[in-house]
Amino acid sequence: MSLLTDKFNRRFYYLRLSITDVCNFRCSYCLPDGYRPGAVSNNGFLSVDEIRQVSRAFVDAGTEKIRLTGGEPTLRRDFTDIIAAVKDNAALKKIAMTTNGYRLQRGVRDWQQAGLSAVNISIDSLDARQFHAITGQDKLPQILAGIDACFEAGLTQVKINTVLMKEANSRQLPAFLAWIKQRPIQLRFIELMETGEGGALFRQQHISGEVIRQQLLREGWQEVPRARDDGPARVFSHEDYLGTIGLIMPYSKDFCLSCNRLRVSALGNLHLCLFGDNGIPLRDLLADDSQQPALQQRIHAALGEKKQTHFLHQGHTGHTQNLSFIGG
Repeated sequence: MSLLTDKFNRRFYYLRLSITDVCNFRCSYCLPDGYRPGAVSNNGFLSVDEIRQVSRAFVDAGTEKIRLTGGEPTLRRDFTDIIAAVKDNAALKKIAMTTNGYRLQRGVRDWQQAGLSAVNISIDSLDARQFHAITGQDKLPQILAGIDACFEAGLTQVKINTVLMKEANSRQLPAFLAWIKQRPIQLRFIELMETGEGGALFRQQHISGEVIRQQLLREGWQEVPRARDDGPARVFSHEDYLGTIGLIMPYSKDFCLSCNRLRVSALGNLHLCLFGDNGIPLRDLLADDSQQPALQQRIHAALGEKKQTHFLHQGHTGHTQNLSFIGG
């Protein structure tokens, strides 16, 4: 089967695979009122065997990196089994996860042994009180301990996701820089994105990542080349720092030109864009190995419908009501 390529000649080496939309945090930019059940179909979230089938189809078509997302993926009791099922794909180069870090300290060693190779942790402030105000959880010390546990377990790729907000953390760059100076962590500032449920917050709190970029350049940081299976971050390094800085700026010019990732929801729908309108159902083709050719054919055919860009500048947020829906 040929590599996954769309009509704009973009190749897709990276799959973001959501395994649940449940989350135990109440982040102001995602689930400020907490998780509300209702999105789950009668069949529930994808099973371990269904995850094995869908990951196989993508890897056989050239996917090199799969990121497990949520919601909060570690809330699945079979999370270790899910990692092992994805690891069954021998050609896969990297299995990553995005997490709020709540369960890292006690689980990361088992996950690493099952095949996990990289982790992104959401930390929107290094100030414990502000962290609590943003997330609804007073868990910053445990999450920081979980980061230490990642390195102790042998993970060498640890990234921190920080959603950039005007009144919450946009002035905390010096504190974050001091924190990564002696830590081999990539700290990624992500521009706040408008969602169906978050329009008012977006208008109040959005600030461009260009503000951070200009400050970094003034202080001697330099942009580094982007690998083909990397996410959308523009990464900067500095000779005096072990850590690096990544900027994810979806409102910047030509952001979508380098798109290399597709998404599958926890219900088994293929999403061509985080802010697209519809998902393409795959679940009816995840029962057994005999369906693999039809599954791959459907995935390839769907790429013909992928748009050249999102329409966030026009205020169109598509199906994304909140970022837990298909994993951000």
